[in-house]
Amino acid sequence: WFMEMNTRLQVEHPVTEEITGVDLVEWQLRVASGEALPKRQDELSINGHAIEGRVYAEDPANGFLPSIGRLDFFKLGEINFAFDPRDIIEGPHKFRVDTGFEISDSISPHYDPMLAKVIVHGSDRQSAIGAFVDDLSKSGVFPVKSNVGLLIDLVDHQEFRSGDVATDFVERTGVLNQSPEPIPDVTLTEIWSQMSQDSYTRDTVPVFHDLDGFRMNRHPDQLVPMYVDGKRFDFEPDHSFFEPEFEKPPFIYVPERGEALGHLFYKGRHHLISQELRMYGSGGGLASSGAILSPMPGRIIAVEVAQGQTVTKGQKLLTLEAMKMEHSLTAPFDGVVAELNATPGAQVQVEAVLVRIEAV
Repeated sequence: WFMEMNTRLQVEHPVTEEITGVDLVEWQLRVASGEALPKRQDELSINGHAIEGRVYAEDPANGFLPSIGRLDFFKLGEINFAFDPRDIIEGPHKFRVDTGFEISDSISPHYDPMLAKVIVHGSDRQSAIGAFVDDLSKSGVFPVKSNVGLLIDLVDHQEFRSGDVATDFVERTGVLNQSPEPIPDVTLTEIWSQMSQDSYTRDTVPVFHDLDGFRMNRHPDQLVPMYVDGKRFDFEPDHSFFEPEFEKPPFIYVPERGEALGHLFYKGRHHLISQELRMYGSGGGLASSGAILSPMPGRIIAVEVAQGQTVTKGQKLLTLEAMKMEHSLTAPFDGVVAELNATPGAQVQVEAVLVRIEAV
């Protein structure tokens, strides 16, 4: 298919570069300096297959709302942007990351929310797909939300693997609304073992330790509670973690220092892991209370209502512009505009109360 032609460098230029071995940015600079093109068309050839994914600071589960803040953890594939300055790792295939961010950098509301481009090159399409899924599954972004998990789901989908894709692919397959793959018990077992290493060893725990369910000649109750995003899971731990050959699936676990708490990145998605129930979240008004909060710093570009006006559920109240996107804020239920703190052109901060609706 011939789709389009632009006389500028496309965001997807690394795909061309990886299959041709040509650095298009270098060529642009050379031509702009008056040099001739380094190669003729008949001197170019295509080698293998490449796939690019755009990693965005956004929340696909919340209408792709951009996410801002500090990057406390940033790892794509095997590249940790706190310790590893390389942007390309060579192996059976090539994994390349183009980014301008490092750990501790902040995602600003004033620019496009793209964090990075990940490009995987393989000998053919299927090997490139497999490498893309495997490499990206070793990624983690926190506390800024990202679309890494969705990228994995998209490329790993059977219809994508078979090449049956079109502009209705996301809607037709429902991949955006599918439930994330459940975390295997073997992964929770490994994390439980890491949490317990400091205080629990095979040789030093006494038989009557805590007398937790101990009974002579009774089959031992080995269920261990683990809280994942505040939800309790009971599983039977596999003590094979004491063996050095314990094989773990692709995941990242980042423990909080000095606490039985940590962050799990499984298939690109972030989960809060704890051995005891803890509740985390930010304060602020809820839509159920009628308080409409700014989801991020931005600029009010339109106000559709006035104070005292009667509104219906779903009616647009105002439009917020942030990170090159427009966000419509709507009424959560039928009511009256009791408070209006928004004027066109005004800059607002995250979680600022813009409108308050009172039920009628």
